[in-house]
Amino acid sequence: MKTRFMLAAALTCAFAVQASADDGRAYKEGPVTEVTYVKIKPGQFDNYMKWLDTHFKPENEEFIKAKIILGYKVYAQQARDPRDPDLILSITYPNMAALDNLEERTDAIVEKFEGNLDKQNQGFADRGSMREILGSKYIRELILK
Repeated sequence: MKTRFMLAAALTCAFAVQASADDGRAYKEGPVTEVTYVKIKPGQFDNYMKWLDTHFKPENEEFIKAKIILGYKVYAQQARDPRDPDLILSITYPNMAALDNLEERTDAIVEKFEGNLDKQNQGFADRGSMREILGSKYIRELILK
């Protein structure tokens, strides 16, 4: 009798866990990616790519080591008109919560590669001679079950 009771209790728990795990959705929420659209100014493609290789890449590699981001990518595309981007930059975070207090967790790494806030602001302005940021957005991956 005791064995039957234990078996019934175990099966009840197993079904309860399964029921709570199945919320009826055909997907689960995945990583969040920040996508930035960049228009390169005439004659500046190689200069901007060098900046990406010497600053953007090592800084993001450090973010990966610190488990702040999952990864980053640089995409080229053919611009169909003057307002289309030439490059698309992406940085992927584990989830939306990873964006909370992001600056607190990244300030030391950014300062290591770009200097203090004044130097960071000057660097951003200097890059303006090579490119124009057309905009950015966050997208979330939905993982089908």
